[in-house]
Amino acid sequence: MTPDNIQFRTGVIKPVERLKEGWALIKDQYWLFLGIVFVGVFIASAVPLVLIGPMMVGIYLCFFRKMRGEQVEFGTLFKGFDYFAQSLIAALIQAIPMVVVIVPMYIVMVVMMITSVPRGGSGMAPDESSRVVFTFIGLELVFVTVILAVAIVVTLFFMFAFPLIADRNLSGLDATKLSIQAARANLGGIFGLVLLNFALGMVGVLCCYVGVLFYMPVSVASYAVAYRRVFPGVSQNFAPPPPPANWAA
Repeated sequence: MTPDNIQFRTGVIKPVERLKEGWALIKDQYWLFLGIVFVGVFIASAVPLVLIGPMMVGIYLCFFRKMRGEQVEFGTLFKGFDYFAQSLIAALIQAIPMVVVIVPMYIVMVVMMITSVPRGGSGMAPDESSRVVFTFIGLELVFVTVILAVAIVVTLFFMFAFPLIADRNLSGLDATKLSIQAARANLGGIFGLVLLNFALGMVGVLCCYVGVLFYMPVSVASYAVAYRRVFPGVSQNFAPPPPPANWAA
């Protein structure tokens, strides 16, 4: 399948509704999906650039099976390695913006550290020492802010890349291009969904970091549902996600 043959919809990502649909999708098999997402993320963290692709594709394969009403097995997670080459290409493309930003900033930091070291064995005056410390603190704040901004942009525009590989068997390059196109057409909804998941994730972090682990499958489910709303199933076998359900249900 080529990206030219794939159409996508706009205006269908409503953050709260997609989050509710994500919960409705997995609530009857929550613990299974918790294990799938946790193990997938854990394995991906071992060698992120190499393993993040196949693990994310495997995770989405599990969610798409659930959407189709098929039996979901834990082993489906590892079927992501069937798409290893293309998922690796997509992961490498996604890493480019981060590398372009991080490498120059690290170089600047190292140069400043070297140039701030006193020469000739003389000590640094108190005023000069304070100035250097505050300069480094300021640079660190700028560094973190820029990294967060780039990470958000990458998340927004590359959100559909791995699902497209899993669902439509696209190449890594084609999946990335189509993901960017669909994200630009749904930017407001995607941004709202990412922001909502980030806020709820921070609440989980405040709960001794344990809460965010239990929230992960719901977050990923909301992204899977958002993908299916933007890219409807290619046949009747691909059922749409279930309607929103009461959270207390």
